[in-house]
Amino acid sequence: MLKILKYSFYDLIRSRWSYIYFLFYLTLGFVLLFLNNDVSKAVITLMNVIIVLIPLIGTIFGVMYYYNSREFTELLLAQPIKRSSIFMGQYFGVAGSLALSLVLGLGIPFVLYGLLRSNAIFDFSLLLVTGAFLTFIFVALSFVIAISNENKIKGFGYAVLLWLFLAVVYDGLFLMSLIVFEEYPLDTFSLVATMLNPIDLSRILILLKLDISALLGYTGAIFKKFFGTDLGFLVSMGILLLWTVVPILGLGHKAKRKDF
Repeated sequence: MLKILKYSFYDLIRSRWSYIYFLFYLTLGFVLLFLNNDVSKAVITLMNVIIVLIPLIGTIFGVMYYYNSREFTELLLAQPIKRSSIFMGQYFGVAGSLALSLVLGLGIPFVLYGLLRSNAIFDFSLLLVTGAFLTFIFVALSFVIAISNENKIKGFGYAVLLWLFLAVVYDGLFLMSLIVFEEYPLDTFSLVATMLNPIDLSRILILLKLDISALLGYTGAIFKKFFGTDLGFLVSMGILLLWTVVPILGLGHKAKRKDF
């Protein structure tokens, strides 16, 4: 698996799309720091961009890589190599290269600006950690979708629909539910609904860390009461880890049963 991981990782690192992805975040970091002139404000602005963008990029990259390397994958399947090793190696290669581009692309401008001497270092670190989690989550989901659909158009369509649902539609449904059932106690419902969406969960964690949960009103008070505690933070990280592990296990299960 390690050899396949290294091949996939270096193959993507040499790809021009990885350079574009890296340069985009590098440019974004320098521009935000230039415009805001404050690390904390730049982190808030950055959160609004990457919380939506990272899942989209991870989804598209994962689907593209799977379909473009299909012939190479079939060649590997003819060798005495475990199926799980092949697909796990490819998955970790793709997710690892994207996560590295994110960390380096955003880390370099902020470190040069003086992040290490700033109080916002922990907020920025949480931003990178949640960004890396979202990368691994959505690349895994895209691999599961791609391996489940022979047709490229269907695979791309389902992957983009998944991102659209979790990034946009889910929030609308959640808000409508809060309005329709406002007469009922919705504390538990709000917490559970947030945990069922990794994008919302990541956003809430960063907002609470930046101590601007008051902007969320009553719901923000509920979130702060739970997610603002050490236990809530650990539970949230555990949920993000679960969101990462479950699709990976699903990918391994699909790979073993897939008829190529």
